[in-house]
Amino acid sequence: MKKGIHMIENLLSQMTLEEKIAQLGAVHAYQLVENDSFSPKKAKELLRHGIGQITRLIGDPDTEPQIAVEIGNAIQSFLKKETRLQIPAIIHEECLSGLTGRGATVFPQAIGLASTFCPELVEKMTTVIRKQIRSMGGHQGLAPVLDIPRDPRWGRTEETFGEDPYLVSRLGVAYIRGLQGEDLQTGVIATAKHFTAYGISEGGRNMGPARVGKRELREVFLFPFEVAVKEAQVGSVMNAYHHIDGIPCTASRYLLTKVLREEWGFSGIVVSDYEAIKMLVTLHHVAQNFKEAAQKSLQAGIDIELPDTICYGEPLFEAVREGLINEELINEVVRRVLITKMRLGLFEEEIYINPDRVPSLLDPEENRHLAREIAQASIVLLKNNDVLPLKKDLKTLAIIGPNAREGLHLHGDYSYSVHIPSVQAWKGKEAVWQDSTNTVNVFEGIKNKLPQGEILFAKGCDLSGNSQEGFEEALEIAKKAQVIIAVMGEKSGLFQQSISGEGSDRPDLELPDMQGELLKELSRLKKPIVLVLINGRPLALQWEKEYIPAIIETWYPGEEGGNAIADVLFGDYNPGGKLPISFPKELGQLPVYYNRVSLAFNEYISTDSHALFPFGHGLSYTHFEYFDLNISPKEIKSLEKIEIQCKVKNVGHQAGDEVIQLYIQDPIASLVRPVKELKGFKRIHLEPDEERTILFSLFPDQLAFYDEYMRLIIEPGLFNVMVGSSSEDIRLSGQFEAIKEFQLTKYRHFKSEVSVQ
Repeated sequence: MKKGIHMIENLLSQMTLEEKIAQLGAVHAYQLVENDSFSPKKAKELLRHGIGQITRLIGDPDTEPQIAVEIGNAIQSFLKKETRLQIPAIIHEECLSGLTGRGATVFPQAIGLASTFCPELVEKMTTVIRKQIRSMGGHQGLAPVLDIPRDPRWGRTEETFGEDPYLVSRLGVAYIRGLQGEDLQTGVIATAKHFTAYGISEGGRNMGPARVGKRELREVFLFPFEVAVKEAQVGSVMNAYHHIDGIPCTASRYLLTKVLREEWGFSGIVVSDYEAIKMLVTLHHVAQNFKEAAQKSLQAGIDIELPDTICYGEPLFEAVREGLINEELINEVVRRVLITKMRLGLFEEEIYINPDRVPSLLDPEENRHLAREIAQASIVLLKNNDVLPLKKDLKTLAIIGPNAREGLHLHGDYSYSVHIPSVQAWKGKEAVWQDSTNTVNVFEGIKNKLPQGEILFAKGCDLSGNSQEGFEEALEIAKKAQVIIAVMGEKSGLFQQSISGEGSDRPDLELPDMQGELLKELSRLKKPIVLVLINGRPLALQWEKEYIPAIIETWYPGEEGGNAIADVLFGDYNPGGKLPISFPKELGQLPVYYNRVSLAFNEYISTDSHALFPFGHGLSYTHFEYFDLNISPKEIKSLEKIEIQCKVKNVGHQAGDEVIQLYIQDPIASLVRPVKELKGFKRIHLEPDEERTILFSLFPDQLAFYDEYMRLIIEPGLFNVMVGSSSEDIRLSGQFEAIKEFQLTKYRHFKSEVSVQ
């Protein structure tokens, strides 16, 4: 490492100002390509001083994966041979639910990953993604999303791990560890985003301002990022677009330098969200021009501008030349970029990729098996009045709904086949919506289970719109069927190209338009109905919960989603997923997140304030009993851990998964505290009559909060312990007491340890 740092310092001392500033910019790959080949003429113009990052090379819609690798090799060869200092570029790509590249495996969307309550599966997934990105010459992935949504009208709810900061932090750590690996020489830099409080935008509108106090900001919204930095050593952080109390996150020195670097010790690189620096001029109106925007962003703490060099080019050069920015700050930022490139192994000779290996790595059979395993684990059984599992001797089955035979409707907004066409359409280009991974849709998945049965299909209605033209056909086939499967919900896309996803915010949360009306017509037939939801946000399903006998939530389950859904419907897989976010009864209740304070549960004139389906909810085809809670010690006098032990038994007739959830409440405190907070969880598999002992080792650090003087303290007093199957389904409860006050400094435990005996 010392040798490498010496090399970096020597390199930095040789660089001209132009070469330094070039390391802080990015070039979009399409600017370097003509006729599907690398263009030396453009490269000499755009890369003559080097470059920090290359944007979206892997996911370029007009470039085959093998060609993308060849172009990447050519770009790196040009930088290493044709530029004075021979510094390669970092190539980045999106990878939220799989690599955003043509033909790459499409895993379940992030909100589905969260429903698994299984960090091990998340790490398995991102280990696969790491190998895919490296196999195509990439070095940085723009994920995970650590935002905490509290208004599900926000279209990007689907990209999150849900409403609880503890759950988000544990899944975030797993995601980062899988992506970065044990050594960045063969790993991919993860990018924690969007820093911070992006998920509580005013009115659920994308990029809307966040109304949040400093204490809640730290305890809730900054918490997953702090864990990502301190525990997972995340290599990159991306700012959020919005502002907090009038200060855009892009220009917040408090967030990007004081908190992130000075308090937490973050040593990686901060990259801007796409065009965020420019937005200081065009949207926030806090900078007169791009030069001032560059000055504000760099001084706040943003190292690299993405996706193109708009402000961190000539405008930044002018700011330094005019003395608005000290060149020593430039040196400091460039040093971080060069160290990151060194850690990635970019100064080694073996950075070129064999393009012939690419097809076999993008979606092999083992990836599809993993995609199906994760999709199965992500499915949540919301309601079941003895309709599920279905029997395989059904003679006639009706599958109805706009999501039943559309493979792309099973993809999240950052999958290649949804993301790229959405961006093209948004830019006014002809969009080609083409599934690149042979996604198994719901109809096909069910057909695979009933090869001899008669399966009838009718779309019934569109996802949105007011036409009832397909109602008659749907009702006719439903009359002939023994069971009706209604496959409804949303479709993901970007920038209002659909009804969920980035820039696709909704003013309501019911089943869109005619879908709800069609479902009501089907219910009048008095036949067994299973509602299969494919969607990206919690929906208001009060009528559906009362009148539809079985409901399953599948989110956007990815390329093997149809098979996974069929596995659950027919009992080949016993659902064990849990909700990572609460479902409201109606829109006017929002917010309904479970860890509110007591006064936030005051009732309305016509309804209460409780969720329709609460955080952590999820049923099974079997039943579990909880018993023998033991808490030791009952009094804590130091920072010793508290052991909370209980037994769980499968008392049903089918093997299944249960997620044991540990909640803590501080009932009397110096400041108002939440009614309960998740502090541990474990997903286990139990055979019929099998009994296991679960041991949570809770650290007192996890009880801490910021007091009136913003000290992180553990107050003396009683703490309530709650263990259960959801935030509302508490099976066991007890107490322990903290005898004295503790003030925490830099060292802190962020998670409980869990063992199964």
